[in-house]
Amino acid sequence: MTKHSNDLDTLFAALSDPTRRALLTRLARGPATLSELHSAHDMALPSLMAHVKKLETAGLISSQKQGRIRTCRLTPGAFTPVQSWLEEQHRLWTGRLDRFDAYVTQLAHPSQEHTDDPRPKD
Repeated sequence: MTKHSNDLDTLFAALSDPTRRALLTRLARGPATLSELHSAHDMALPSLMAHVKKLETAGLISSQKQGRIRTCRLTPGAFTPVQSWLEEQHRLWTGRLDRFDAYVTQLAHPSQEHTDDPRPKD
């Protein structure tokens, strides 16, 4: 398995939990302390901290402790690998569906001459 694949697995695992997605949504508005994040969720502080740790491990957020206050913020560019992978999948499937559509069109209208071979290549 490649490092790229492992990185994506870690990112998608972090994104798979609704609590972590809610934390990311909140942090998209700006940095927040653990106390602020905790007040919005009905869970014990250690549970929230485990979610924060998972997001940090995935590289989606960072936190900084100053005195007794830990402030969390989104990591710029953290979603780029996910976006790139999704765009790649979109291109792949769009091409496949376009070829399938051409193939079905040829089957529906066999008397029309087609210059391209519409059979699916994948």
